[in-house]
Amino acid sequence: MEQKSKVYFTKVITPEKLIEMYKKLNIELKGNIGVKIHSGEKGNKNFIKPEFYKPIVDYLDGTIIETNTSGGNNPLFFRTKTEQHLKLLEDHGWTKTFKKVEILDSEPPDEIIEVKNPLRINKNYIGKNTKKYDSILVLAHFKGHGLGGYGGALKQLSIGFASSIGKTYIHSAGKNMDPNKLLETFCEDKVFKECMADAASTIVERYRGKMAFINSMINISVDCDCDGNAKPPCMKDIGILSSTDPVALDQACLDLIYNSDQEGKKDLINRIESKVGLHIIDCAIHHGIGRKEYELINVE
Repeated sequence: MEQKSKVYFTKVITPEKLIEMYKKLNIELKGNIGVKIHSGEKGNKNFIKPEFYKPIVDYLDGTIIETNTSGGNNPLFFRTKTEQHLKLLEDHGWTKTFKKVEILDSEPPDEIIEVKNPLRINKNYIGKNTKKYDSILVLAHFKGHGLGGYGGALKQLSIGFASSIGKTYIHSAGKNMDPNKLLETFCEDKVFKECMADAASTIVERYRGKMAFINSMINISVDCDCDGNAKPPCMKDIGILSSTDPVALDQACLDLIYNSDQEGKKDLINRIESKVGLHIIDCAIHHGIGRKEYELINVE
């Protein structure tokens, strides 16, 4: 019988607890460590603040890594250009809190990675600076998402690592590489999840055995941190989860939502299901990214 993946869970939500949740994984990230975060769109109030992540990043002597978003010159998106994104990183406290902060696709050209056994797209575009990192800690804010249904570790691996062009390519199922035409070329919900899984698989393939994942279930809105006008949280904070398996990690978070007795879960579940959000789990399994079956281990 195939072994279940281990997922650690704590209701204690403190910056220092992140270090303990990382140590529980019994993995030592080595070399030049990139710490993938979401910087938060301009106007967003739900994104996880840099102070919360500071102890774990300092412990690993890691570098905060981010990527530019897509959307071209659309005023709804402030992080599309490196200069603007750097300004927002400063405004949101990232460059003040951490000495090492890098936008992976700050300069062209992108690195192009082949997708093995693709469901929809056969390549992924990522920032060329990704190659500088030997291992990765993915810090994901678990919440809803306007297109993905939900955002967690798998979204960070896919959209989170893709360059601005790469995000456009994923959102259009490979039909468009012009960020200025992003809103004109969105693919349908199920296809989008398949494209996300395709992209995520390339990052996992590169860093397999050299990645750790922590999902923080706080400030849980139906909207993503990429939304400058995101709705306020619809649920109370739940906790912090960690794993070396991003599929099991996201599945555990989803189960905590579905099994919650909070009234606000209805809004989030509606967002997830209306966008076929659970489909990405099966697509990730197709790529061998992880398992759906897990053992939830409580950490006091």
